[in-house]
Amino acid sequence: MSIKTTLNYSPNFYSFKRKTKEVKFIIFHYTGMKKESVAINRLTNLQSEVGCHYLIKNNGEIITMVPDLYIAWHAGRSSWKNFKSLNKNSIGIEISNPGHQFGYKKFSKKQINSLINLSKFLIKKYKISSKNILGHSDIAPCRKKDPGEKFPWKYLSQNKIGSWHSVKKQKLIKNRTIKIDSINRKYFLNNLFKVGYSNKTPKKINKDKYLKFIINSFQRRYRPELINGKIDKECLLISNNLLK
Repeated sequence: MSIKTTLNYSPNFYSFKRKTKEVKFIIFHYTGMKKESVAINRLTNLQSEVGCHYLIKNNGEIITMVPDLYIAWHAGRSSWKNFKSLNKNSIGIEISNPGHQFGYKKFSKKQINSLINLSKFLIKKYKISSKNILGHSDIAPCRKKDPGEKFPWKYLSQNKIGSWHSVKKQKLIKNRTIKIDSINRKYFLNNLFKVGYSNKTPKKINKDKYLKFIINSFQRRYRPELINGKIDKECLLISNNLLK
């Protein structure tokens, strides 16, 4: 199996090669720029110091920007489980989308089909666990919202890409906004840390503020219908299910 891509190399990567076994994660991003051409220019401009391995255009075309075994500068300050600075262990895929700042929109069918094909290819090639397929907001919740609540995580999981829960929709809606006590709140947060969200509050950020960031990130991914930074019974149910 091979993937058809066009080449438009980015200079924004480290010049040394890593070993195949060091590639453990796939990180999804949106470009967050007004125009696709502006995003491509930024990702290939040395001064921007931002790159990625692949970019998926609006029409579904895949551009290779950095070869897999080089470390592209896409994740920035980031952490997941015991991993820090995930650039060194991940492949970064950017998907063309204006993002929250410029009129966030649904990803096109062509983009998602290309993303599925590319992801399956990379998962097989590098033996990547479904639990290690993440969004930028998962690994940098204080800074990032991408790929955002319109990203089809559930649909991807049905195609064996990334994790999702198996709680029935009716049960979820029934428990939405139902408050939980302090014991269950601690239980939920511990679930988040077990899933992989970092339990270390970054410097210069208040702990409560940081916890709200990771709750928002969790909701953006697993409960996109309501992102309010508040823990309710629905969130608890989802987190319990993810750890089964």
